[in-house]
Amino acid sequence: MFVWVSAPCMVCVASGRYDGGVIPRYSRPEMASLWTEQAKYDRWLEVEIAACEAWAELGRIPTSAAEKIRADASFDLDKINEYIAITHHDVTAFLRSVSESLGEEGRYVHFGLTSSDVWDTATGLQLRDACDLLLADVDGLLKAIERQAVAHKDTLCVGRTHGVHAEPTTFGMKLAVWVDEMRRNRQRLEQAKEAVAVGAISGTVGAHASVPPELEEIVCRKVGLGLEAAGTQVIQRDRHAQFVTTLALIGASLEKFATEIRALQKTEVREVEEPFAEGQTGSSAMPHKRNPEKCERITGLARVLRGYAVTAMENVSLWHERDISHSSTERIVFPDACLVLDYALTLFTDIIERLVVYPENMRENIDRSYGLVFSQRVLLALIDAGMSRQDAYAVVQRNAMEAWNTRAPFYDLLLNDATVREYVGKDDLGTLFDFEYYTQNIDATFTRLGL
Repeated sequence: MFVWVSAPCMVCVASGRYDGGVIPRYSRPEMASLWTEQAKYDRWLEVEIAACEAWAELGRIPTSAAEKIRADASFDLDKINEYIAITHHDVTAFLRSVSESLGEEGRYVHFGLTSSDVWDTATGLQLRDACDLLLADVDGLLKAIERQAVAHKDTLCVGRTHGVHAEPTTFGMKLAVWVDEMRRNRQRLEQAKEAVAVGAISGTVGAHASVPPELEEIVCRKVGLGLEAAGTQVIQRDRHAQFVTTLALIGASLEKFATEIRALQKTEVREVEEPFAEGQTGSSAMPHKRNPEKCERITGLARVLRGYAVTAMENVSLWHERDISHSSTERIVFPDACLVLDYALTLFTDIIERLVVYPENMRENIDRSYGLVFSQRVLLALIDAGMSRQDAYAVVQRNAMEAWNTRAPFYDLLLNDATVREYVGKDDLGTLFDFEYYTQNIDATFTRLGL
């Protein structure tokens, strides 16, 4: 069962050492651990050490100094926060703390680099690792939907357009559409990972004046990132906009799926129901309520993600070679977007895995429209028998409206219509009211999906 309250995450927030704003209720420990101050500065230090080793490879600093920096460099979170109060600058405060862990070799730390070289490259590491967790989440959800799709491949239900009965389909077919969509989302997330998993060690305006391109290549290779081929002082924010909008798009898909479940859980529909645990309550006033609150939560979180996507796109446009208007927003948007989607994916996976399906209600609901779901088959049969499309449509629609208004079976009305009988006999008419006609090609779709 999905558990959404995590003590480790609450510790991160309570300590003031978590940079995001997502509440513990919507945070999962593994993702939250990527966005603590400790995790951020660990990656800063990883980049700084890699840069020192790269300088040593290029013969600019002694190899012994790089080795000592690798062995001894560290930082103190409390000291960093103390120095930030003085410097009002994260990176200089961090460097001051690191220098206190080293001797004379400390002068080589941050040699030729600018703040964004470290910050942006380290952020690439965080986003890469966050993508890996999200990809695992997507894989888990895909497996859950695939299992349910196969299990309900032949579970007959009514298809609805505009919320009105259209023609029969199967519940498995609904889920097959979700499988295909989530596979596209996985591809998008892989592409977004490639876009943001890059580093840049290119100096104050990106021209490599103080750091040669060779050093940048060595550092990125050491930390496992791609290269920003041409940049300014910062990695270009179209990359990050692609990442956040991809997360928002995945959230939109989850909202779409959750909205379908919510609609099918209505009392007068009740074809499916999200999990409702023993002892769970749906209302403080009405004990009978079994509300789709989990799916409603998914819907709300998807709205948050879309807001973050707008912010990420606005960050693309910076002044000249850089400003820091993006920085304040990214401290919130990057961790929170990752945490929100990580939580939403895992929550929805649990919903799908424990989804309650009511096939009997699905069949009963089909019958609520008096057989009108067969109207197109009757229309086509009349056309095949020689009636013009316009005349056939008018005859079928007239009988359909009477079925709606009088609640009479559509089949009986057609059988008693002289015009219909002139073109389609009783036996032939009966064969048109066959559900298997609508499910005859479901297997083809599942074969396309490899299910």
